[in-house]
Amino acid sequence: MSDSLAGPSKPRMTHRQVLEALSGLLLGMFVSMLASTVVSTSLPVIIHDLDGNQAAFTWVVTATLLTTAISTPIWGKLADLTNRKVLYQLAIVIFVLATAAAGFSTNPEMLIAFRAVQGIGAGGLAALSQVLMADIISPRERGRYMGLFGAIMAVATIGGPLLGGVITDAWGWRWNFFVALPVAIVALILVQATLHVPARPKKKTSIDYVGIVLLSAAVSLLLIWVTNAGTATTGDWSDLANNDWWSLNTVLMVGGALIAAILFVIVELRSKEPLIPPTLFRNSTFTLSVIASIATGIAMFGASVFLSQYMQLARGATPTEAGLMTIPMIGGLLLSSIGVGALVTKYGKWKPYLIVGSILLVAGSYLLSTIHYDTDFFLVSVYMFLLGAGVGMTMQNLVLVVQNTTRPEEIGVASSGVTFFRSLGGTIGVSVMGAALSAKVIDLVAERKDDITAALMSLGDKAQYWGEQLQSGSLPKVSAMPEALRVVFEDIYGSGISHSFLIAVPFAVISLIAIVFLPNKSLTTMTTTERMQASEADLATVSVPEAMGTLTATGSVRTMSGADAGARADDADAR
Repeated sequence: MSDSLAGPSKPRMTHRQVLEALSGLLLGMFVSMLASTVVSTSLPVIIHDLDGNQAAFTWVVTATLLTTAISTPIWGKLADLTNRKVLYQLAIVIFVLATAAAGFSTNPEMLIAFRAVQGIGAGGLAALSQVLMADIISPRERGRYMGLFGAIMAVATIGGPLLGGVITDAWGWRWNFFVALPVAIVALILVQATLHVPARPKKKTSIDYVGIVLLSAAVSLLLIWVTNAGTATTGDWSDLANNDWWSLNTVLMVGGALIAAILFVIVELRSKEPLIPPTLFRNSTFTLSVIASIATGIAMFGASVFLSQYMQLARGATPTEAGLMTIPMIGGLLLSSIGVGALVTKYGKWKPYLIVGSILLVAGSYLLSTIHYDTDFFLVSVYMFLLGAGVGMTMQNLVLVVQNTTRPEEIGVASSGVTFFRSLGGTIGVSVMGAALSAKVIDLVAERKDDITAALMSLGDKAQYWGEQLQSGSLPKVSAMPEALRVVFEDIYGSGISHSFLIAVPFAVISLIAIVFLPNKSLTTMTTTERMQASEADLATVSVPEAMGTLTATGSVRTMSGADAGARADDADAR
């Protein structure tokens, strides 16, 4: 009875068909990762050439993360309301065009603006790739294919910085922004040709525009305050117009962020189609995964940003060398994501790997907070490997366990919700780490004033030039400094960057606690489409008793078969 009511189910895809369908998604993800990582090692050079300072460096990164975080739940909600394949192609177009436009930047502000637009496309790619995977692969089988995403991520993360360093050293940093264009064109063609997702019933689309504005305002105000706080122009606490930790600006920005956040929650409770349905937080798996994702985002984005700075500003590396020096972290991410993905599929167990991954996040974050400019590079490599392995074990699997327990019709918003909080954690983390780094460098420069003055005096005719460079406020190019001056600033930036990593440690501990308390539910073997069909069949079966009186009167009652009962029981267990 239930089968006839639900309609014929489509045969499950073969392994080859799944790989064909994933090819466009994988290449789209590769484009996203490549366009981001190819710039990472050249950012210190870019900011130096555009006369930007440490705040500009931080905002070039956080602008992308901010718009990624804000747009992710919007893409996720749209995925539940309209054509997911078209949305994914649109995200690729937005991302790559904004990336190419950033290559023409003439000042930090222009670069930050284009990077913000780039983040809108990145939010779509991050959210929709997970949703589309859930459409065609069950949670139990998804581990083996998530290994492919881990491999693509690792190749892009390893190859991107290396390629970016070579391009910067050979042709200039602007070419880094154009390299993803041909790959994006191929990705669009592949998605169109190979990705065939099941047709979804048409629904009346309702976008929560008020929620979008309030969410954007809350997150933006918080990040602007974090980036600028602590940079007071005077030490007078009565001067409330500055950016001190306790000032009029702090009251206005933090107060405004809190008000916007409270209003956002109220609007979401009343909205017919909320960006992040508050009901999701009744699911303990979703809530704990969100908490854990925040720490993962801080570790992932913070490491990728500040390790590049460490290699160039604290160890005097070129962009190409900096790319090579971060390979241990990517190696840890590659091995753990592929290996754990295969083990999850084989044995169906996921929680032990998440616990181990969160422990590695704590260890890696803490150990990186102990490094200096002259720390043995073998030790730094071990620390990076541990952090990368922790990210690889936790990042994708947190989305997996949420999709496993979420209602099929809310897969989009649930998946994007976890991704949103991971991006938000990364955004806030990078902002806080950047602010801490900037404040620490200012303090250390003041402490080492005599050493810097002595180094400048030893330069003779070049003393005036380098003195003006240091006073300009722009991010210095440490590798180009004379030896006497370079050693001092490598020490300063080494200490400053290690200090910023200490901020990630408490968040990693919170992530570990959240993962320990995650409900250890078995992974279902049904895809999202199959679960939705089963839910419809179950609903139709449940409605039958309402007509039992009529059926009894006509003698048309049929006893439910064991197969029907088994199907309903399986679906109930999956939900």
